[in-house]
Amino acid sequence: MKSGDGNRIRLQPKWRKVAYGGRQPGYDDNYTDESFLEEMVMNASVVKRDLLKVMIDSVSISQYLCIVALVVSTWTLTLNLVIDESTLLKLDVGLLLVGFSVLLLTTCPFSVQLLSNSDSIWALAVTLLLVHLFLHDYSGSTIRPPGALNNPKLTSNISLNASIVASVLVASRLPSRLHVFAIMLFSLQVFLFAPLITFCIKKYHFWLHLLFSFALMVATLNVTYRLHQMFFILLLALLVFISIVCPYWLIRIQEYKFEINGPWDEAKLCFDITE
Repeated sequence: MKSGDGNRIRLQPKWRKVAYGGRQPGYDDNYTDESFLEEMVMNASVVKRDLLKVMIDSVSISQYLCIVALVVSTWTLTLNLVIDESTLLKLDVGLLLVGFSVLLLTTCPFSVQLLSNSDSIWALAVTLLLVHLFLHDYSGSTIRPPGALNNPKLTSNISLNASIVASVLVASRLPSRLHVFAIMLFSLQVFLFAPLITFCIKKYHFWLHLLFSFALMVATLNVTYRLHQMFFILLLALLVFISIVCPYWLIRIQEYKFEINGPWDEAKLCFDITE
């Protein structure tokens, strides 16, 4: 018996991996030998992030948050008739000239692919702006070279439409047609062209992007402090949370990420299509 068992063991075919659960004679379906874990790789696709790099990347979010805060401040001052229509039109022309000057100086060859009572109006406008901020494309993927066939994302379109509807709601409370025209022109300039301008500055010079962002934050905090102290505190808390707390959390959470890859994973097909 023992001799027969030994011969049977010696004659047993060597185990090998068979795709799609192929059965091998003499082995159980769930059998694995010592070579099965040799191809195991841990944390192969885990990206190691640096705290400073994450904080710098978050500047784009804080930058656009300040832009929206400036728009809200301008809306408030206009509704309170602190800014009249002539001043607002001058601001529109100035922003338009500055925007085109930045585009010319940075030579950025890109195009953008986009498109009741006072309390209830303000509530709806704030809600739409929150939707705009939440769905806004902070990576700049909606800004593509001319001739690109990629269509803008649905979220980007919803974000832009939400900002325009919020602008219309605020404009409906103004006393004159010229006021309405000026505030709508101002809102369209900011929401349509601000992402393009900031993207071009970032591509043109990284340190200029950081300098512009910090200057924008200081100017926005100064305006909001003069407008309303609670608005100032809320904006300052958001900027600290986005630029410091969130990157710190991301780095800390990364320490607990554990990923295992090996021969048990499904095969990934890669196609190399060349023209």
